[in-house]
Amino acid sequence: MSRIGKKPVELPSGVTANVSGQTVEVKGPKGTRIFTATDDVTITLDGNLITVTPRGNSKRARQQWGMTRTQIANCVKGVTEGFKKELEINGIGYRAQLQGKILKLALGLSHDVNFEIPDDVTITVPKPTEITVEGIDQQVVGEVAARIRKWRKPEPFKGKGIKYKDEYIFRKEGKKK
Repeated sequence: MSRIGKKPVELPSGVTANVSGQTVEVKGPKGTRIFTATDDVTITLDGNLITVTPRGNSKRARQQWGMTRTQIANCVKGVTEGFKKELEINGIGYRAQLQGKILKLALGLSHDVNFEIPDDVTITVPKPTEITVEGIDQQVVGEVAARIRKWRKPEPFKGKGIKYKDEYIFRKEGKKK
């Protein structure tokens, strides 16, 4: 039995959901999200509660049960609060600046990196060494943050590079003479 799948998803005030077959459409103050589930689960809407139940007792149906409930809960959270990833830039001369729909990154390369911002996320640069990625889709926000971080991952000796704000960099001791 899925402990996650058993819990219904509660819709907060200001959020509406529409269930038609395997498709769930969630509308809220920040936008609209659509999720399509597999045929292994049944989705029902009772007032302001969305419940997910498996069709059968197969392993795949039980796997999809918890995953579908979590995806719907993420849709609800995305249209109410949104998702946010914060990145920090460490290193001398490393900085970021926003120019319209392009994020310019100076990362010690021979050229500045021009990162084009996708339409479904918002990137802000509160300080030249901080980047905030926000949006209503958790997967897209995480992917954009990972693509920015990939340009200069933090190295273990001095910690230079782009890291997540809550990330711990395991530091190594340098060579000794």
